[in-house]
Amino acid sequence: MSAVTVRISDDALALACGADAVADAFAAAGCTVIRVSSWGMHWLEPLAEIDGHGFGPLTPGDVGAVLAGASPLGIGRIAAHPFIARQERLTFARAGKIRPLSLDDYAATGGWIGLERARDLGAEATIAEVTRSGLRGRGGAGFPAGIKWTTVAKAPSLRKYVVCNADEGDSGTFADRMVMEGDPYHLIEGMAIAGFAVGAQQGYVYIRSEYPHAIAKMRAAVERAAPIIAPFRIEVRVGAGAYVCGEETSLLNSLEGRRGEVRAKPPLPALEGLFGQPTVVNNVLTLTAVPWIMANGAAHYASVGFGRSRGTMPIQIAGNVRHGGLFEVGFGITLGELVMDIGGGTASGRPVRAVQVGGPLGAYHPPSDFHLPFDYESFAAADALIGHAGITVFDDTVDLSAQARFAMQFCAVESCGKCTPCRIGSTRGVEVLDRIRARTGRVADRVETLPQMHNAKKGARTLSEDIALLTDLCETMKFGSLCALGGFTPYPVLSALRWFPEDFGLPARVQEAAE
Repeated sequence: MSAVTVRISDDALALACGADAVADAFAAAGCTVIRVSSWGMHWLEPLAEIDGHGFGPLTPGDVGAVLAGASPLGIGRIAAHPFIARQERLTFARAGKIRPLSLDDYAATGGWIGLERARDLGAEATIAEVTRSGLRGRGGAGFPAGIKWTTVAKAPSLRKYVVCNADEGDSGTFADRMVMEGDPYHLIEGMAIAGFAVGAQQGYVYIRSEYPHAIAKMRAAVERAAPIIAPFRIEVRVGAGAYVCGEETSLLNSLEGRRGEVRAKPPLPALEGLFGQPTVVNNVLTLTAVPWIMANGAAHYASVGFGRSRGTMPIQIAGNVRHGGLFEVGFGITLGELVMDIGGGTASGRPVRAVQVGGPLGAYHPPSDFHLPFDYESFAAADALIGHAGITVFDDTVDLSAQARFAMQFCAVESCGKCTPCRIGSTRGVEVLDRIRARTGRVADRVETLPQMHNAKKGARTLSEDIALLTDLCETMKFGSLCALGGFTPYPVLSALRWFPEDFGLPARVQEAAE
């Protein structure tokens, strides 16, 4: 009887859940163990696949029952599981199916076809194809990739660069990490196509230091793929973990060895970017969409999606949710479908009270917003954003005034200090929220500050005055900050105040009057 072949992910999340110990137990039982990329069904990790059937979450003690055919942890065929079957996987088409660093596996699953077609078409036609696809930047701004590439290509310079923004700092997001750990050649191919299209021969992948597994995978993959993508070259650079370096100009400063601080625009990076030269700055998900577009055609990609948001979005479902993981689907699926149908509601079993979309600086949405289609324009119309497509679910025990305070404190800690609205506004925002929370009987999260003591001597403001001050402060930060760190901080604060006024000591009628 031949040995059983077991496929187990070596993704960082699977490792954190004990995948190595489970793999060792299967190996000790005489099985052939192959380490592959993750399927993205994170609530089932460590997940083992045998002949297409999945078993999880496993411990080493479950291995015997799995091999004996008596395990209650079987989920049937993984590809037929509702969580996988409902997806439209373009970027993550190889997820769970390949060995991350195997060039053979990558080539056998359609790898390098997009790069070959780009080289056959020529640079100008390649940019035209990306433009026709409707691909927009997946980092949050949603700026059309084709326009950015055209600007760099037409810039009169002999030196140009392609920079991949892999500084995935939003809590509850992990799609970039999954690409780099599970399908690194996909990102490399996307960067090589971008370099060919705009006339750049040097690329950089900027990864935050908190991703050691992704850094190791990318460095190994870049070395192995070097002959295939030549004359284009790629280097992996590691950032120190500053959140603001997710903003493209701060990232460029960091790459140059400078302090990670926002640059004023203009000039745009597409004209004067890295080392003062024209630079394409795209994030991981944008660049990994390109090989599929080039291999399958712009029309096919543009046929998926909703409104002006074309193609698919890898959505990351996290927080207090039953089925956390990565779900790639065309734009247009509703927020309620993602949270309740795909995510399965809260892990606690309590009612969903709020869902934050777009990372720590995204707006909070009540269940009444579950009808919203997941696309850039629909969320913008609701005074919200989809950002990097991270969804964090909260049940009815959450304190939204504490969450609003966290947003202000987060901004104060992470601010680069370049502009006054972000640097000072966030600190004043924490103080105002502490006063508001103190009135509701909530303990302040830090000791009384000098401005608070001064106000106590003069006579503290009323609740309505503090709410008005907080609102005005948010408006100043939103429209006066140099970058999205200060500019987006008001989203969680104002949305929490709008939809959950009782957590700030306000009656519901105040909310209605404000609207």
